[in-house]
Amino acid sequence: MTIRRTLIAATIAALALGASLQASAQTILKAADVHPAGYPNVVAMENLGKKLEAATNGRYKLQMFPGGVLGSEKEMIEQAQVGALQIARISLGPMGPIVPDVNVFNMPFVFRDEAHMRAVIDGPIGKELLDKITASTAKLVALGWMDSGSRSMYTKNPIKTPADLKGQKIRVMGNPMFVETMNAMGGNGISMGHNDTFSALQTGVVDGAENNPPTFFASNQYTAGPKYYSETTHLIIPEIFVMSKITWDKMSKEDQAALMKVSREAQMEQRALWDKSVSEYVSKLKAYGIQFITLDKKPFYDATAPIRAKYGAQFAELIKRIEATK
Repeated sequence: MTIRRTLIAATIAALALGASLQASAQTILKAADVHPAGYPNVVAMENLGKKLEAATNGRYKLQMFPGGVLGSEKEMIEQAQVGALQIARISLGPMGPIVPDVNVFNMPFVFRDEAHMRAVIDGPIGKELLDKITASTAKLVALGWMDSGSRSMYTKNPIKTPADLKGQKIRVMGNPMFVETMNAMGGNGISMGHNDTFSALQTGVVDGAENNPPTFFASNQYTAGPKYYSETTHLIIPEIFVMSKITWDKMSKEDQAALMKVSREAQMEQRALWDKSVSEYVSKLKAYGIQFITLDKKPFYDATAPIRAKYGAQFAELIKRIEATK
């Protein structure tokens, strides 16, 4: 009996040790987004984590931190660069000063419409820019693109022409090009983090902001004073999700390949979720009383010509390829 008990105890101990070793072999990947839980980008990233965990037999498990709890996009980039954060979904705005090549997508009216943008990022140009991010000194590995629709202005007063923007302080992302773009359109561009925009609108620090309808709603900024959504669609900027190169370099080739596969799937899944969310959020905004203004975009396009001339000179050949993409 004593021998049997000893054997049972030894077996239990061995199983416990095996489970402990298995648990210790699992790597937790912290992923972050400034958007809240349930947002298309967050949902797509959570599903990416589930697929990666299955594909690597549990070697990697993703832990999602939505709602900006780990800081602004700029702060998330900095955390990823030192390996404190493993995956971040970020806008191209904050990436422009770090990897200048992506600024071609940050220029106003560089895409004809969202379908044109998708054709570009799904093709060779999109892959080339992701590769440039990875090859840069940013210490990041670009995993894929995500949609963020068209950015337009939401304000307390109606905006129909550039003249209506005179004296209006409008929040923009942290990139000098966006400040200059807003100034060129007639407003006063104020660079500010996403998480600070609600209080700035509420307290009158800014008179408006610019973003897509899902973000306008999901961030609750529609309750902070804006009454109008003027559809300038002056920016159509895809977003990216990146991994810390420190983490990437520790992965096996097999696991790297698995991550790239599920990342491509996440890109397509997020797009479907995005399209569904846009119509839903527009309906919710209208139900709340937000007035959508359809306007003549040409005056805004013409006003931003100096921005395209200034920043586009270095991307002349690339812009020709973008324009030629069908």
